[in-house]
Amino acid sequence: MASTVADVVVATLKASGVRRIYGLPGDSLNGFTDALRRDGGITWEHVRHEEAAAFAAGAEAALTGELAVCAASCGPGNLHLINGLFDANRSNVPVLAIAAHIPQVEIGGQYFQETHPQDLFRECSVYCELASEPEQMPRMLEMAMRAALQRGGVAVVVIPGEVFLADAPNHGQPARIRPVSPVMRPDEESLSAAAQVLNAASRVTILAGAGCAGAHDQLISLAAALKAPVVHAFRGKEFVEYDNPYDVGMTGLIGFTSGYRAMEHCDALVMLGTDFPYRDFYPQGVPVIQVDVRGERIGRRVRVQVPLVGTVSDTVDALLPLVGVKSDTAHLDRMTAHYRRARHRLDKLTDTRRHQSPLHPQFVAATIDRLAADDAIFTVDTGTPAIWAARYLRMNGRRRLVGSFNHGTMANALPHAIGAQASHPGRQVVTLSGDGGLAMLLGELITLRQRHLPVKIVVFNNGALSFVELEMKAAGIPTFGTDLDNPDFAAMARGAGLSGVQVAKADELEDALKEAFGHDGPALVDVHTARQELTLPPKLTYGEIKGFSLYATRTVLSGGGEELFELARTNLRDLDVE
Repeated sequence: MASTVADVVVATLKASGVRRIYGLPGDSLNGFTDALRRDGGITWEHVRHEEAAAFAAGAEAALTGELAVCAASCGPGNLHLINGLFDANRSNVPVLAIAAHIPQVEIGGQYFQETHPQDLFRECSVYCELASEPEQMPRMLEMAMRAALQRGGVAVVVIPGEVFLADAPNHGQPARIRPVSPVMRPDEESLSAAAQVLNAASRVTILAGAGCAGAHDQLISLAAALKAPVVHAFRGKEFVEYDNPYDVGMTGLIGFTSGYRAMEHCDALVMLGTDFPYRDFYPQGVPVIQVDVRGERIGRRVRVQVPLVGTVSDTVDALLPLVGVKSDTAHLDRMTAHYRRARHRLDKLTDTRRHQSPLHPQFVAATIDRLAADDAIFTVDTGTPAIWAARYLRMNGRRRLVGSFNHGTMANALPHAIGAQASHPGRQVVTLSGDGGLAMLLGELITLRQRHLPVKIVVFNNGALSFVELEMKAAGIPTFGTDLDNPDFAAMARGAGLSGVQVAKADELEDALKEAFGHDGPALVDVHTARQELTLPPKLTYGEIKGFSLYATRTVLSGGGEELFELARTNLRDLDVE
């Protein structure tokens, strides 16, 4: 039997180390899925929504650094991929999306399910092209794979259904496309300019991000030489905070006061592999050195005096010999002491009355952290679960953390967990899911059962889109449209074939989590948490203070006094209200 284009695609992916493809079948994709069936060397990870397929591939790529693949049929099928592909592309992880298309002869005629995927996906990809002739394959596929791996992003190959079934051109053995790790460091003049700035400064602070992956030793060496406190961005948490005596926590909207102060009081800032977006949290009037492997990112958040294009590891290795070792530890000592105080205050918030219901979410997150495996993979929903993960999950160099940290979409934790568990079958995978996020892609509970993926889902069930409510409060707007009339998620999990238990009190939580974490299949713990828990940023602007005052006034005037009472009861820990 002659090989088809689909056979060549499968052979190229398999030769390049791809072992699974996430997707949902459909008629225009049949040639491809049938080639997968006949080959038998790549697993078809069947999800219930194509958006979940893209998220799952993004999580696998983030955790492995390898190319991950998702696929969908024409029109509505591949249209569903877009949110997960935006997330993967903004997270700079290598994902290949195979988007099937309507018959070529029908393109442009408003055919059934017609879209223009090569236009649709262009904004969320580093490569997006239409294969209109069999002769374009596998060359186009190889270019797409290389683009995804080398540029760190999404590549989309759009293939009409009949092209999959066409006879393949004879190109010999399939190509093997693998990640490469080139040495990338700045020129000597730029390194010298950076060293001059650092040697002249007395209060250097480092802001470190996900670009510090694989460069932990270099980060610590630079901080030691400069006596610099290290602030981390959220995506950098898993790579920065462990075994780090210079760590002073996060800054930003969900950060620590210590992280904010360390940047506020510095006289030079070094940005290592981060594109931290919140401009209001950067220091003003100090020289900034920014290291990034993609030079076009430098200077788009804050004015940069010395741009350094290169990897963090290669750049710091080249910079360190030029930097004088400082002896003055005053700035470092002040900021690490501030961090210890901030950490103590946050840890104190995990205290809860044993029979109190609903539970404080800080207590729930701290209990998850304490009971989870030393090499657990955590996935976190955007919103308040991300806040509790940022503040209470402890990284140790073995644990991993995946979330929608740049794209900020709802509903990412469960589908991210699918990709994490499928690609790491021996690891514990735990989600910190919001009730709104879980409900949005609730069908993926069935994927866990069907694919035998033992993911542990912890639902922070507060009956509201609570992060949106916080934003409304800060803007001075009474909460509206954020209520969630939730079902019994534990019962729904049991109905889908998972283990499921509901928790409302502190003395029930530990036993429920231990049972779920020890269960040999997928399990869900539905935890009722306090709706009105406040999470204040480390920097309060006049507008935010004014906004909260307006919210309180308008809430009372609109008949919402009970909400303010519950807000006080929840957040004033020593207030004894019966």
